[in-house]
Amino acid sequence: MAHEHKLEIFRGLVKFKSNIQKIWGVLIFLTIVTAVEVALGIIKPDFLVHTRILGMKLLNWIFIILTIVKAYYIAWDFMHVRDEKPGLRKSVVWVPVFLIAYLVFILLIEGDYIYEVYKDGFVKWNF
Repeated sequence: MAHEHKLEIFRGLVKFKSNIQKIWGVLIFLTIVTAVEVALGIIKPDFLVHTRILGMKLLNWIFIILTIVKAYYIAWDFMHVRDEKPGLRKSVVWVPVFLIAYLVFILLIEGDYIYEVYKDGFVKWNF
């Protein structure tokens, strides 16, 4: 009951002749994304560090987005989610997307609160 896996990535933009070529292609893509993350983490361009969007530095948003892209392609190609039925694909992909969005929201709200407390100084309670 074996069937052939799809040999393209990026929604059919890049096609490969064998599974081995596809594995190497996805590995090269993931390596490039990781290299971009590492380079941005080392260089830390000023415009990315000082620009804030929704209470967080633009550089941090780029790291979050690139990490989600890597996780997506690892699951999509190496875990063969692409070859599953649409219902299973949606449940595997959308649940973590919503959970990650919720986690980011909570971290931003709580982190902003902690930042404000430290910035304005705490009030020591005397009981």
